[in-house]
Amino acid sequence: MNILVIGTGYVGTTTALVFAEMGWKVTGLDTDQQKLDQLQKGILYFHEPGLKELLLKHNNSGQLQFTSNKKEAIQKNDVIFICVGTPSRPDGSADLSYVKQVAEDVAYHMNGYKLVVNKSTVPVGTQEKVTEWISESNRNAHPYDVASNPEFLREGKALEDSLHPDRIIIGTESDRAAKLLQKLYSSMNSEMIETTPRTAELIKYASNAFLATKISYMNELSRLSDRLEVDIREVAKGMGLDLRIGSRFLQAGIGYGGSCFPKDVSALQQTAEENGMKLQILEQVVNVNKSQYLYLLDKAKNRLGDFAGKKVAVLGLAFKPDTDDIREAPSLRLIQDLLGQQATVHLYDPIAKLPADFTHDHLTVVPMAEDVFKEADVVFICTEWTMFQELDWKSMHQQMKQPNLFDGRNMLDAETMKSLGYYYEGIGYK
Repeated sequence: MNILVIGTGYVGTTTALVFAEMGWKVTGLDTDQQKLDQLQKGILYFHEPGLKELLLKHNNSGQLQFTSNKKEAIQKNDVIFICVGTPSRPDGSADLSYVKQVAEDVAYHMNGYKLVVNKSTVPVGTQEKVTEWISESNRNAHPYDVASNPEFLREGKALEDSLHPDRIIIGTESDRAAKLLQKLYSSMNSEMIETTPRTAELIKYASNAFLATKISYMNELSRLSDRLEVDIREVAKGMGLDLRIGSRFLQAGIGYGGSCFPKDVSALQQTAEENGMKLQILEQVVNVNKSQYLYLLDKAKNRLGDFAGKKVAVLGLAFKPDTDDIREAPSLRLIQDLLGQQATVHLYDPIAKLPADFTHDHLTVVPMAEDVFKEADVVFICTEWTMFQELDWKSMHQQMKQPNLFDGRNMLDAETMKSLGYYYEGIGYK
């Protein structure tokens, strides 16, 4: 099989590289020539551990190539993966315009049987729409199948998750398509679930929404832990040892962000509303997440009185470590709120960068983590980068005007920080 991956964004590039690593001949197709030029030169335009090395390896191995030639790419490949974006519309629903364009391109250029596999995160029923869109534009009535094969990648762990997935979901009602996908993934030692396309699509949304629910549940519980003078980290440890619950996604903090959870929770809510119902638990999941960063701000405000004229240090911009993704990052909301309260903000992140249009006279991005501490009245930790644990916190204390430390990720040891002279508070942890 020759494999075509349409869309060389985060998911598409990762998918293409992993299939190449599995030994398949892979082509990455995109209309963005700048992206293609970078990838062809071995330049990974986003941060994800391990992928740059894989890109250099397979650019040289001949297993992987990139192109903008739709006709040639579609005609030369047997299996076509759709990995384009499905951004949220203003009402929260998923915008499928890019998916539709791919379906129409495939139909227009196909020269024989094609298996079209949707890996983009899409609402339930999208496989049927793609099938319909291809049928409407299939001039020569070539045979084809459309399957759903959702991805379950954690940003920062995408390579590990792709090479050693917890499960492989194949949504199709075609025996031919199922056998091709079984062959494609035959080298992976993972449980493979074959189901209907609609079920596969819902599994993806339901999985992300459930993980978001775990996060918001622990974040709300952290507020109660503060009232009860209980360490939320110990609560999480005790809960996580129960195999029915598990330890993942029980860490309290300032909320989830990124390209998946906010968008997918919103899309699932919209799907429910379109079918005459509301997912009431998810409504509260979103409410808690939107307000969680304010909980940390209020802690600091109670300590400082207000932020007007104060110098505030922010450590971490990315929504999680080992990625440069700042989409829906709680740090952005926190910074905007601080600036609105007349604070002067100094920001450091080792990888992530602010959007070009995110500027303010009282906002400064500094080149080194140590630089944010100078004359600061308070420090907020928004991303749990390992390097922040390794800072010389004793020395940093001496540079601050007021040694107030608010740990939005509970990554530092409270007693150690207090012994160094800091006023320390975390989330549900003091």
